[in-house]
Amino acid sequence: MSHANKQSVSNSVMPNSNLLGNDAGAAYLGVTPRTLEVWRCTKRHQIPYIKVGRLVKYRQSDLDTWLTAQTVGMAT
Repeated sequence: MSHANKQSVSNSVMPNSNLLGNDAGAAYLGVTPRTLEVWRCTKRHQIPYIKVGRLVKYRQSDLDTWLTAQTVGMAT
């Protein structure tokens, strides 16, 4: 498979996705990794995540969408 074909296959599976682990996702949101874990486990905040085996990953675009939704006083 050529390099161009490999790239188009990977882009079609997860287009423009930047996957972050729990620590990186928490840092991106400005919270501790433990806080992000608690939010996920208690379903306090509905932040979309991906399970890869035992690992939890977050798409940066999903975190951006969630942050926008948390903006107080923003018309929806």
